[in-house]
Amino acid sequence: MCILAIQYQIVQNAPILVAHNREEFFDRPTQPPKIQSGKPRVICGIDRKAGGTWLGVNQRGLFVVAANREKANPPAEPRSRGLLCRELLGLPSARKAVRYAVKELKSGNYHGVNYVCADAKYAAVVYGGNWVEVVDLTPGLHLLTNGDLDDHRDQRQEFIRRQLTLQKIDSAVTFLAMASRAFARKPDASGRRGVVLTGGEHGTVSSTLLSLSTRIPNAIYQYSSGPPSDTAYDDYSALLRQVLSTDKSKEIRDALEEEEGLSLLD
Repeated sequence: MCILAIQYQIVQNAPILVAHNREEFFDRPTQPPKIQSGKPRVICGIDRKAGGTWLGVNQRGLFVVAANREKANPPAEPRSRGLLCRELLGLPSARKAVRYAVKELKSGNYHGVNYVCADAKYAAVVYGGNWVEVVDLTPGLHLLTNGDLDDHRDQRQEFIRRQLTLQKIDSAVTFLAMASRAFARKPDASGRRGVVLTGGEHGTVSSTLLSLSTRIPNAIYQYSSGPPSDTAYDDYSALLRQVLSTDKSKEIRDALEEEEGLSLLD
């Protein structure tokens, strides 16, 4: 369902750096990222089959992504994991999103899934497989595919880890440049030393590069609507900055209204 790299609370002024390849059936209809209706404001793509999402960011700077996970006894009629991902994006913080995810997953109504919920203050992955477990993210680089966080037995995780530790990552630009190359790498003839999955009915259908900066004008959102080895990234940063500016715009409006009210009293 995905391969994810998240660099958390390491780069100054960019606490959340993300590279993500989504893996799905190639014929599954998908809407590219856009600002969704409703509050809080959210930017995310939409799975047009079930109506949910696999990755998004809300106006509070909350990042949520869903990944597959094995589950021995899934329900006969499971609720969409993507719909729960959208619901998590409706919450104001990563801590509240994690608590809500745990509550929902303990209901047993979902196929196996992992959720990563992160904001500038807190981040964790919620395992929703044969049991529900929360693992906090420490500052540093973390990798996730379809099992446990930082699984050193996973060849693709280890390939990405090597690629992203070849040099010190001290800026968002460096991370995104290195990640864009690594996440576009096709496996070699032996099926190793690569990330992108192609061929058959299932594989890499899109890719996302994300930098959530403490300065909104520096926030970056790039999206490839196909395997990044063959499809260029489009820039959605303006939409992301618009979403992240929602609270700031409200603060400015409230301040202006308060100032206007005080002037009328003079």
